[in-house]
Amino acid sequence: MTTTPGARPAEEAPLAALAGLFASAAAERYLGEEITQAHHMLQAAALAERSGAAPALVAAALLHDIGHVLPGAGDERHSDDGAALLGEWFGPEVTEPVRLHVAAKRYLCAVEPSYHETLSSESLRTLAYQGGPMGLPEVRAYEAEPYGRDAVDVRRWDDRAKDPRARVHGFDHYRPLLAGLVRPGGSTDSVRASAGLSAATDSGRPDQPGGRGAHRPAGEVPRLSERGGESVRHPV
Repeated sequence: MTTTPGARPAEEAPLAALAGLFASAAAERYLGEEITQAHHMLQAAALAERSGAAPALVAAALLHDIGHVLPGAGDERHSDDGAALLGEWFGPEVTEPVRLHVAAKRYLCAVEPSYHETLSSESLRTLAYQGGPMGLPEVRAYEAEPYGRDAVDVRRWDDRAKDPRARVHGFDHYRPLLAGLVRPGGSTDSVRASAGLSAATDSGRPDQPGGRGAHRPAGEVPRLSERGGESVRHPV
């Protein structure tokens, strides 16, 4: 098992769980994109790093789609599920951009007409299911979110992180950064259980599906698809 130099046991446990989820994500691919889920998230983190983003925002970019690879998770709630999982270990400076990164797409479509043209065909298709561009009341509510601007940054990196030829660091590169952000006293056993994870996660193997942490917000898109036993994750 890979460990993080200088990390305390309370920091190492969530890092091991996340490493296991990234190992699972290496076998997941986006429908319509020639990349794996892990490659996509690592690309987003690399873009955040290159932009000089703060460590918490690099972590949010790295983990923004972690909800997609939780055992038993549905695409329609991945941002909420991911934020709920991460909330046991990290503060809102990490979890809120993760929670809001889908809403940020709808926001940008409303306030920046040219943004719509930058979306992939799959992101355009899922936009309709997610409610389309925000109306004015939603825009105002979004702009009142303390981490709304950070989520917009994550969203832009998310949209660009779909190059199958991009060379990126592996998950271990980000272990020290993540260790520095882990909150003291965070639960590990309860979160691992709710995510369907066991000690097997430490060797990179997710356990059997378990419960999920967040309720479905009203009006969100139902699960899009699972085809032929292969989990298909749509770019959102």
